[in-house]
Amino acid sequence: MDIVKNIMLIILAYLAGSFPTGVLISKKFFQKDLRDFGSGNTGTTNTFRVLGFWPGVVVLTVDILKGTLGAALPLIFGIGPKYLVLVYGLASIFGHSFSIFLNMKGGKAVATSAGVLLAYNWSFFLIAITVFGIILLLTSMVSLTSMVAMVIVTGISFFYHDAILTTVAAIVLIFIIWRHQPNIRRIKNGTESVVPFGLYHHYLNKKKD
Repeated sequence: MDIVKNIMLIILAYLAGSFPTGVLISKKFFQKDLRDFGSGNTGTTNTFRVLGFWPGVVVLTVDILKGTLGAALPLIFGIGPKYLVLVYGLASIFGHSFSIFLNMKGGKAVATSAGVLLAYNWSFFLIAITVFGIILLLTSMVSLTSMVAMVIVTGISFFYHDAILTTVAAIVLIFIIWRHQPNIRRIKNGTESVVPFGLYHHYLNKKKD
């Protein structure tokens, strides 16, 4: 019975991750499909790029929370051990990137991964978002920030002496880098989009002047 229950809840975690936040907001409030603009991605970065700051904030928040919800299902239903939070979290991450509602396409799972971390260890989550924020202020690139921050976060996980946490972090790191291959090419070519703040954005504006 526990096996059946776990399978059902993992499917539910996947469905929570699959919730197509960016596409729904773009269609409902802006009468456009996010997939037809910018990078064509359905996640937070392209939402900021195409729809603006506040829609991006909403998508970021919901995508974090859906990762938290999916990962927290074993806690909500009293299923142990705690590492199941990370297993369910991987299902939510997979759902976000390969959504059943978007023909198995989706975002790059950075925000959803952060939500999983929030469900598993809130103090580590705060460290992770602090690292992310600092690097973003330096680079002005969400894609580069996501990859560099995930490398650092994976390294920091060693200090928690939690082998499962480190293993999952490494898996997510590899997945995020794989999902960012087009961004890596644009970074190399100098054509990657930047957010309208941060040191690199300031440098580009000064260079134009």
